[in-house]
Amino acid sequence: MLKKLLMAGMTVLIATTTIGVASAQTTLRVGMGDPIDSDQGALAVRFKELIEGYSNGEIVVNLFPGGALGAETEMIQNVRLGNLDFALVGIGNLTPFVPRMGALTLPYLIQNTNDAVKVTTGPINAGWNTRLNESGFELIGWTYSNFRFLTNSVRPVQTLEDLEGMKVRVPQNPIMLATYEAWGAAPIAMSWPEVFTALQQGVVDGQDNPYIVNYSMKFHEVQDYLTEVHHSYSLQPLITGVRRMSRFSDEEQAMIRRAGVEAQMAALRYQLEEAENAKQGMIAGGVEVFTLADEDQWMELAKEKVWPRFYEQVGGKEFVDELLSQLGR
Repeated sequence: MLKKLLMAGMTVLIATTTIGVASAQTTLRVGMGDPIDSDQGALAVRFKELIEGYSNGEIVVNLFPGGALGAETEMIQNVRLGNLDFALVGIGNLTPFVPRMGALTLPYLIQNTNDAVKVTTGPINAGWNTRLNESGFELIGWTYSNFRFLTNSVRPVQTLEDLEGMKVRVPQNPIMLATYEAWGAAPIAMSWPEVFTALQQGVVDGQDNPYIVNYSMKFHEVQDYLTEVHHSYSLQPLITGVRRMSRFSDEEQAMIRRAGVEAQMAALRYQLEEAENAKQGMIAGGVEVFTLADEDQWMELAKEKVWPRFYEQVGGKEFVDELLSQLGR
């Protein structure tokens, strides 16, 4: 099923896209919150290769990983203003600008990789891009980073009781804050560049991110325990601004859009191949890995206490029900 979805998206794109060559050399910047050896990096590197190849070197793409161009919120603002060409950002940091996309951060909405692919391809993906356009952005591609697993330096977490009172860093996203509050933790919203130091100094006890991000950020150096919680599948879109896109020629726009979709496929392959390696790297770095004994209770609390609070904010219960229907639930 997964391969069919990916191949269908690629077939439609390739059949309807004409690749042209830029008429003069152009330099583009891509800002990223994560290191180059991450899911974001996998997409960005492939995007760079494709754009430079399609343009016969007339377009040069420079990558700025690790927050070199500022925090993700700052990069999003600069993209919308047309001051930054592209940004790779966490979905949680984009939702304040495009509230309906917050539906993708509802806990347990996405329950597996097939769900993640369905909500980022085809008609559902076209809907996200329409809403992004209305807010001054264009969606170029998606990074698939898998589930945000909880790490901490206090104690193993295997039940809700174990999480009680734990200070957990979350993105500046109300839904993620509310989720950890519903579970009895003490969530703290914090920008991404501050997280490693905050963990190191004990300002927060833990955080949640996928295996590859956890490993590339070297959280195994400051965290002792990891719990595989499946509440939030991390999606990280590559975006540009409507203003910036309008300054490209039609041929360049087609090139960029095709490169985005092909880079998205590469990012998914990278995730499927490298997540286990990152997990083993975390274990080798001294992190103990646990699973939940009562995840059905985590899911029940999230759906009962969090979803109703945010229906209106993310487009209404009917919109969420429609998404669930498209996911076969």
